[in-house]
Amino acid sequence: MASLKSIRKRINSVKSTRQITKAMKMVAAAKLRRAQENVLAARPYAEKLTEVLQRLSGSGGQAGNPLLQKERAERALLIVVSSDRGLCGGFNANICKAAEGFIRENTSRYSEISVLTIGRKAHEYLRRRATIRKNYSNILSTLNYQEAALIGQELIEGYMADEYDEVYILYNAFRSVMSQDITLKRLLPIEAPQGTDEEFLPEAIYEPSKEELLTELFPKHIEVQVFHAMLESVASEHGARMTAMDSASKNATDMIGKLTLQYNRARQAAITTELMEIISGAESIKA
Repeated sequence: MASLKSIRKRINSVKSTRQITKAMKMVAAAKLRRAQENVLAARPYAEKLTEVLQRLSGSGGQAGNPLLQKERAERALLIVVSSDRGLCGGFNANICKAAEGFIRENTSRYSEISVLTIGRKAHEYLRRRATIRKNYSNILSTLNYQEAALIGQELIEGYMADEYDEVYILYNAFRSVMSQDITLKRLLPIEAPQGTDEEFLPEAIYEPSKEELLTELFPKHIEVQVFHAMLESVASEHGARMTAMDSASKNATDMIGKLTLQYNRARQAAITTELMEIISGAESIKA
């Protein structure tokens, strides 16, 4: 049986760990509120922009736009959005495994699959398992639209230069504190909407022309989709960290209870042993 001193030392150590996990949970909860507000604010804009593009494209304005079609699909680029820090449960492990699964399932479809990572954890995991094209680290903690716009512009430039034929983005979509959905979307080429002209209000008059509007809006659409995916991932990360730290705090409390019971039993056994020794000594003196 462990000594009283070692058990007491372990109890103090677990208590210190519980203080840290509780503090991290509170910090994650505060950051989650802000991140959740950003996600909810960005969703209507992204959805409305998609609707506008659908109307323009569905009413015949997409002809000849290079971002809508590609003659071949031989090379693919996968964007993986993770976090820069750990201690958030299976958040990073799940997204990295999903990226591995995508590469494995599409090896026969594409002659080359390269990866662009956003977040240090995905880069550390995939750098020995895939071809890393580029990595963006330390941009999620101070996320802003300018960073996403630069990434979006870089994606379009590479696509137009035939460096890759299709672009996908993989990220954790925020549903709730307890739930994050791994989401895969194709960014390029942009999928043309399905439907008849009547569904997209062809009688509307556009100024400037539909072609000019699409030329401006398609790059903006890519930037918004990248920014939206990063916002979703940040909110999911804070939710996952909050849940993980809450579980860690509860486990620490349970462990402290078990160690305290073990300590009391060991202390009781030590006291009993001392009493037996005293009684035995007294009996020997009488004899």
